[in-house]
Amino acid sequence: MLHGSRVTITVDADTLKRARIRAIERGESVNAFLASELRRYADADDAIARQREATAKLIDVARSIGGRSAGRRFSREDLYAERIDRYRAR
Repeated sequence: MLHGSRVTITVDADTLKRARIRAIERGESVNAFLASELRRYADADDAIARQREATAKLIDVARSIGGRSAGRRFSREDLYAERIDRYRAR
């Protein structure tokens, strides 16, 4: 068994009772749930940093690939012209 630090919280009796019932229904303990949530809370900054890093890499890749428009700006009509023509041909 993993031994960790103890934490004391104050919560009203009704909330604790409902939490214990819910934990029993889910096959877990209130302590295990709180420990899991505390880990998730503590790791949140790391997860956000990883997401930001992944987003920055994606943006870099997108910029390095570039498009095939050769600087041409497309209008909405240009983008949908083929579909509109097919629809009208029916």
